[in-house]
Amino acid sequence: MEIKVDKKINIKGLVCPYTFVKSKLAIESMEPGEVLEIILDYPAAATNVPRSMEDQGHKVLKTEKVNDTDWLIVVQKGRE
Repeated sequence: MEIKVDKKINIKGLVCPYTFVKSKLAIESMEPGEVLEIILDYPAAATNVPRSMEDQGHKVLKTEKVNDTDWLIVVQKGRE
């Protein structure tokens, strides 16, 4: 099933906690049910960002390593 992405952010080059801060700010400006796509290249963030998003009540639809350096994370904004 194709996931419709409403917003994309590229936070390559950032490390924790900035990866989560940028992701959190991006998703806060979205409507519940909308989907955010995050591209990052910091290995710890590939684990921490999805976990933090779920802790905030959002749904992680996908976490995927797309090449040697980058991860793709897709998150659906939860209900407020």
